[in-house]
Amino acid sequence: MSRIGLKPITIDKEVQVNLSGKMITIIGPKGSLSVPLAENIEFKIEESKVFLTRTREDLKTKALHGLTRSLLYNAVMGVVNGYQKKLELVGTGYRVKLEGSDLHLSLGFSHPVIFKAVSGIEFIVEGNNVIYVKGIDKHLVGQTAADIRTLRPPEPYKGKGIRYSDEIVRRKAGKTVKSGEK
Repeated sequence: MSRIGLKPITIDKEVQVNLSGKMITIIGPKGSLSVPLAENIEFKIEESKVFLTRTREDLKTKALHGLTRSLLYNAVMGVVNGYQKKLELVGTGYRVKLEGSDLHLSLGFSHPVIFKAVSGIEFIVEGNNVIYVKGIDKHLVGQTAADIRTLRPPEPYKGKGIRYSDEIVRRKAGKTVKSGEK
C-alpha cells in the first residue's frame, strides 16, 4: 500500500488546480506547472484538498500512485514558494560572474566556461564564488545545479571545485615521503 499516495495535498487559496485529459495544471503566484496523471489513478478535489486514489492494486499502479502524489505536491509547493540550490566555488582563482542571464565561470581551465541560462531558471551570484539556482520546477532546479557542478566537481585531495553548500567533501591524505631513505 502506498502511504505517500494516500496523504491529501492541501491547496492554498491562491493556487488553482485543473484537470484536462491526463494532465493536471497547477497555477500559482510564481507561475504554472503541469503534471501528468498516471494510468489507473483517479483525481478529485474536496474542500481545498486534492486526493489521489488507485483503481487497481497491482505493483506498478501502487508505485505510480506515490510518484504522482509526490510530483503533484512538488508542483504545488513550487508555484507557491519556489525552489533553490546554493552552489559554492572553492579554489584559488575560481570565480563566477553573471553576464546577462548566463554564467561566466573561471574554473582553472585555460578558457572561461560559459553556462547558458535555462528557461524557467534564474541565477543569482553572490560575491564571486556563490551561485543560487532558483525556479519553480524542483526537478529542473536540481538538474541545472547538478549540470553546473559537473563542470568541475570537488576533488578529494584539496577539495577544490564546485560543491553544494551543504555538501561534505571527504578528503584523502596525500602521499608522504619517508626522510632519510634512498
